[in-house]
Amino acid sequence: MQYVSTRGQAPVLNFEQAMLTGLARDGGLYLPETIPAMAPAEIGALAGLSYEEAAFRVMRPFIGDAFSDHALTAIIARAYRGFGHVVRAPLVQLGPNHFLLELFHGPTLAFKDFAMQLIGQLFQAALERSGERVTIVGATSGDTGSAAIEAFRGLDNVDVFILFPQGRVSEVQRRQMTTPTEGNVHALAVDGDFDDCQAAVKDMFNDFAFRDSVGLAGVNSINWARVLAQVVYYFTSAVSLGAPGRVVDFTVPTGNFGDIFAGYIARRMGLPIGQLVVATNQNDILHRALTTGGYVKQGVVPSISPSMDIQVSSNFERALFEAYGRDGNAVAQLMDDLKTQGGFHISQGAMEKLAETFVSGRASEEETSATIRAVHAATGEILCPHSAVGVKVAEAHQRGPVPMITLATAHPAKFPDAVETATGLRPPLPGRMADLYDRAERVTRIANDVGAIEALIKERRRA
Repeated sequence: MQYVSTRGQAPVLNFEQAMLTGLARDGGLYLPETIPAMAPAEIGALAGLSYEEAAFRVMRPFIGDAFSDHALTAIIARAYRGFGHVVRAPLVQLGPNHFLLELFHGPTLAFKDFAMQLIGQLFQAALERSGERVTIVGATSGDTGSAAIEAFRGLDNVDVFILFPQGRVSEVQRRQMTTPTEGNVHALAVDGDFDDCQAAVKDMFNDFAFRDSVGLAGVNSINWARVLAQVVYYFTSAVSLGAPGRVVDFTVPTGNFGDIFAGYIARRMGLPIGQLVVATNQNDILHRALTTGGYVKQGVVPSISPSMDIQVSSNFERALFEAYGRDGNAVAQLMDDLKTQGGFHISQGAMEKLAETFVSGRASEEETSATIRAVHAATGEILCPHSAVGVKVAEAHQRGPVPMITLATAHPAKFPDAVETATGLRPPLPGRMADLYDRAERVTRIANDVGAIEALIKERRRA
């Protein structure tokens, strides 16, 4: 299995190389050269398996000879043993043909754990084998950073630097990043928004002298292994509702487009997904792009669903690459227009390709709060604000007898203020995290300046 860049000018790599590289050297994102298909019988055979066994079967074709069957099985087992639910990703019924996929039973209470715990184990296995060291730099709107720190804390061959926007993540999200005591992890509060943090990370990857000197690696959803890990729960949830003999729809609250792009890959592999519904909050650039063809930045407005407060959705580049017939030059031009002009217009042909899979909707702040309140009153289920955005948009896109699965991306206790405002109830943290507010914090505030960030990383990384 070989991997190519969305901008067409970077070396073709195998799975391990693409994973350790993260962002391609031409600025693009890696994708498999071909998408392997699963026959209906293979999909049906996933029914009743453990999550770990299903993960092995779904991911194995993408990994090639980078890891043996025995090694991959052990890696998957270690990745998910710390989850708080034996099913890992259980389904809860919200209403007729509407189901919630709970993705918050991992160690940091967010869907990012499914990918980050796996990629942490993959990195460790690869680095132990090679004896190399890497410096991981990531940007987060809240959940990616805590999941990355949890996955890599204390590892010998890895230093981790996570950039998050000062004052724009929830207190629980911040404390999950700033309270670990291991010396190899560093939380950096950047004076800016998430897009500034993400742009700084991309600039560091494109500074090849710096990149090579510190052994830079990325674990944001720009990393293909992150997307691959998320493909699995589309299969497990759809099969539990009757796939492949039954079409299933999914709604995904998303800002950076990685989680829903994993659904696109599952669909390409043969999973009978009817429609993938992109759910956005008031920072609705993806909804505007998918309905008008114009992808134009308008600035980020802070919301009660801060992990979606994004205007530059990195993984949308992967969807554009597919929609433009894998024309790397066309994608490179669009990304250049985004950087220099603040936006671009999607061609009619590409819009038609996107419309074959994706539809979209948005939820306002008021609608999000009202959904949290209504779902709790009707079912007793408490939604985080991101999950509520998904549920609100899903309700407008349900198609009669077709099951709709909405992804619940975070535990409500990660956003207690928003939940309490909506319901009057303050959701408690799980017992294993009950002392989170009592732990000492360790954080460095830094200007939105790539040179200053690079200098700090050079100073603090271990030789």
